[in-house]
Amino acid sequence: MSGAALGLEIVFVFFLALFLLHRYGDFKKQHRLVIVATLLAWYLCFLIVFILPLDVSTTIYNRCKLAVNSSPAESNGSYVTLAPSKQKCFKPWSYIPNGIMPIFWRVVYWTSQFLTWILLPFMQSYARSGGFSITGKIKTALIENAIYYGTYLLIFGAFLIYVAVNPNFNLQWNQLQTIGIAAANTWGLFLLVLLLGYGLVEIPRSHWNGAKRGYLLMKTYFKAAKLMTEKADAEENLEDIMEEVRKVSESIKYNHPLRKCVDTILKKCPTEYQERMGRNMDDYEDFDERQNSYPSEKSLVKLHKQVIYSVQRHRRTQVQWQILLEQAFYLEDVAKNETSATRQFVHTFHSQEPENKIIQYFYTPTVEWYWECLLRPWFYRVLAVVLATFSVIVVWSECTFFSTKPVLSLFAVFIQLAEKTYNYIYIEMACFLTIFFLSICVYSTVFRIRVFNYYYLASHHQTDAYSLLFSGMLFCRLTPPLCLNFLGLTHMDATISHKNTQPTAYTSIMGSMRVLSFIADGFYIYYPMLVVILCIATYFSLGTRCLNLLGFQQFMGDSEMTSDLIDEGKELIRREKRKRQRQEEGENRRREWKERYGNRDDSTRSRVVHTDQKESSFSETNTNRSLSKYTRSNGRTERDRIELLQDAEPLDFNADSINDDPLESDSGRYQPGGRYLSMSRSKIFDDV
Repeated sequence: MSGAALGLEIVFVFFLALFLLHRYGDFKKQHRLVIVATLLAWYLCFLIVFILPLDVSTTIYNRCKLAVNSSPAESNGSYVTLAPSKQKCFKPWSYIPNGIMPIFWRVVYWTSQFLTWILLPFMQSYARSGGFSITGKIKTALIENAIYYGTYLLIFGAFLIYVAVNPNFNLQWNQLQTIGIAAANTWGLFLLVLLLGYGLVEIPRSHWNGAKRGYLLMKTYFKAAKLMTEKADAEENLEDIMEEVRKVSESIKYNHPLRKCVDTILKKCPTEYQERMGRNMDDYEDFDERQNSYPSEKSLVKLHKQVIYSVQRHRRTQVQWQILLEQAFYLEDVAKNETSATRQFVHTFHSQEPENKIIQYFYTPTVEWYWECLLRPWFYRVLAVVLATFSVIVVWSECTFFSTKPVLSLFAVFIQLAEKTYNYIYIEMACFLTIFFLSICVYSTVFRIRVFNYYYLASHHQTDAYSLLFSGMLFCRLTPPLCLNFLGLTHMDATISHKNTQPTAYTSIMGSMRVLSFIADGFYIYYPMLVVILCIATYFSLGTRCLNLLGFQQFMGDSEMTSDLIDEGKELIRREKRKRQRQEEGENRRREWKERYGNRDDSTRSRVVHTDQKESSFSETNTNRSLSKYTRSNGRTERDRIELLQDAEPLDFNADSINDDPLESDSGRYQPGGRYLSMSRSKIFDDV
């Protein structure tokens, strides 16, 4: 059963990471190495979070066995074996045998560190490179990362020289390894507290505001105004880049040595631009080597990089605009249906994607109305209160987890109470909920933050390769200090509890932090207290106000700029709504016309074909008459023409059927398909 629990969690976490990566990445368009590296980074980090509660329960069981097998006697202090009746240790259902967890943690930890410090930074530069060959991209990536890698090698080399020269230090390999781990965890803890302080306040507040329909609608209008500005900027940038590509494509002819590079750039351009540039090419012209106006390969590499970035940004803004429109329309529908007397949810627009029949059967308009208009606001309020309670407990425990007598950390109190009764299910659930909430607060902030246009995780497959790899780097650097912080909150770390007990397998691979006492006794204990200041700053939106003062528009209810952007976004949504309504009305009219006159159109189509055959003979007659316009036509031809006009039934007028042929327009009063045209007096007696 123990192996099955570990195996199930490994499989479940893999599919969870795959699902999230599929939501943000694009498996069809992005490079496979980028997908594999990001998936591996996300998978390892999520795996640490899910497996760590099993490590805690296994460690508690091992401590119980040690206490049973070697407990001091009251007489002489020697260790004797206790009887099973005095104390029993129940094996947990998810028990993992000894020797497995240390190997597992060592593989997972060092793989994640290799990804975050070596492989992923290199792949970031490789993905953003505009080179036209693998060798060129690798060369560019090595040059860009030379400073990055050189800085770490310089610091590490200076430290080794200092240790070798100073006789007071006698460090071994294990201690050097511990120092490296401590340095990486210190960097991660510094960023962890910043992200945690934001998430502890923003997640409960976002769910509380989610119950306010007016608030969500106003914020959606605000986002629409900002996104329209970004969308227009992306379109303008794409137009400028495509103009440069057009000039390069016209200057470099088909037999130029750099023409292959230009063709590679053209393949990355949108289809409409490719067709437009293809029509204006003169491939029959040879290039002149004596001219010096040709761009260099270095400039083409730069242009290739700009094309990749501009096309990705333009596509992302287009998709986000459509998603935001659907969200705005839905929130407006919710606001309208709140006062509905029928208690059935009515949509303004039908869903463009086919709905699942099972969901459509159970999620009826009545159920949707009760959920959206009545139950959902209260559910969000209750969930916000629960999350706020968790946040308060985390903040209190972060400020008091260093106190062991008395134990003030609430998470440590919960775990110790369960440890006395050896309730492993409760221990694992408490550990999982605690570390899962901490992970949600940290990871959700990683998904929300945006560093201009360089780092941005956009859903619906719109995240570029650089942002995916950067998120994998952040996860690998944040997860180890997050787990150490969790073990400190629950007093499962011997460095915090100051007890000579068996450590967890995860703590054992980190080594003893006593090698660096100023970090173990100082930074790791007192720095997490800053989360209180960060929570207060987030609650009063100090960061948002600072960004707003610097010119970055943020959603603030008491700002005049916010009100203007809300009005602008409302007008944009109203305009798009009218456009969508006109499109649907046109489609409905065409559908009704086809359903009502479908059979009649078939008969009309056959009649039109028959009339066209008659008209061809009629045109031939007119042609012959135009060649001999001064001869009298015989009576038989005149009678045939009269019979032809009598047989043709008038149909509905269609402007598309008007033919501009001067022969047909001058020769008669009848057009193909049995349609009459207006006749002028000067043309009535031309054939007489």
